Amino acid sequence: MLLSQNLRTAFRALLANKLRSALTILGIVIGVAAVVALMAIGNGATSSITNRIASSGSNLLNIQAGRSQRPSPGQPFNQTNLTYKDYKALVTTLTDVAGIAPAYQSNYTVTYNTLSTSTSVVGVTGDYFSVHTYTISSGRALTDADGASQKQVAVLGTTTVTDLFGTEDPLGKSIKINDKSFTVIGVLTPKDSSGFNDTNDTILIPLETGYNKLFGANAIRNGERTVSAIAVSASSADTVDLVSSQITFVLRHQHHLALDDDDDFRIQNQAELLSTLSSVTTTMTTFLGAIAAISLLVGGIGIMNITLVSVSERTREIGLRKAVGARKNHILFQFLVETMTLSIIGGVTGIGVGMAIAWGVTALNLITAVVSVSSIALSFTFSVLIGLFFGIYPAYRAANLHPMEALRSE
Repeated sequence: MLLSQNLRTAFRALLANKLRSALTILGIVIGVAAVVALMAIGNGATSSITNRIASSGSNLLNIQAGRSQRPSPGQPFNQTNLTYKDYKALVTTLTDVAGIAPAYQSNYTVTYNTLSTSTSVVGVTGDYFSVHTYTISSGRALTDADGASQKQVAVLGTTTVTDLFGTEDPLGKSIKINDKSFTVIGVLTPKDSSGFNDTNDTILIPLETGYNKLFGANAIRNGERTVSAIAVSASSADTVDLVSSQITFVLRHQHHLALDDDDDFRIQNQAELLSTLSSVTTTMTTFLGAIAAISLLVGGIGIMNITLVSVSERTREIGLRKAVGARKNHILFQFLVETMTLSIIGGVTGIGVGMAIAWGVTALNLITAVVSVSSIALSFTFSVLIGLFFGIYPAYRAANLHPMEALRSE
């Protein structure tokens, strides 16, 4: 009964100063909304990055060129290259692998009728699709036979299809890449993208065709055909480290490196990258939530200030209640209920606003924000604790007013 009476008293006090109460609640609303929205955006970024890396396969090893030894002290490092011969050596040597896929990538202007776009053109072999877990939504994938016969065919990503064809079916149509005609034979199933790199804005062509009819001298270094990267899919997660060691051995032999020479290539382990990025994004999400929580503290200070003003304005009321038998704990509880009511209303409203912001970010296709139950529970609990913490001093001050001094107050 005491609680219900105090709730009615609290609502009467809040409604008596609607504007002041609304502004006080607004501080809590902004703080809670910021926590919910920022943590949802952080969770969405984490999920997007995780899904994108996981979609490439946790057993995937990406090999890229590194830097060679300095020619002499004080001289800059030389940039090295991966070659098609490196790829062939890996094919004949590696064990416990599900596939090996070289790729040579360059940017070109691509045209279809009067439309044109600048996009990434990647020369690949037939294994590229299985190694990178690409699937075809329409048409067919490239095969090694396409490369052997140097067919001028292409598979397009969905973004490139939209840029060049709009809603028109691209299959069987002819596009020009650097004024060379290629026939579209397939369209990739879209993959999740994050950041500024759109994985669906791409064109895949046979690697042999690219070497002989498109890439030209740009793909040749020291008389050798180069590749931008080589992807190796281990047969299982248990063999990733073994395959990585084999790759290191083969490439060091291929590049004639001495025992004390550093590797002039880099091997990127998708599983390790996923773990590292997940840790970083989780830390960033927590950091964003902590920054947003500062605004909750500001809202709590607002609650304390307004409650102190309310105590000053209601000094005679407090004196009357004490004169008719109200104890200190009754007065203390009354004002704590008022501050808690402010923080709970602000917390619930803030959760709604934060979820609306997260929904808006998702609707605008900026990022898929993920609102978690834990972020809602955390922000609400924090808002309640803020109301309790910052309400204690004003409530304590009200409870310790002397009845006679309070009654003499004007």
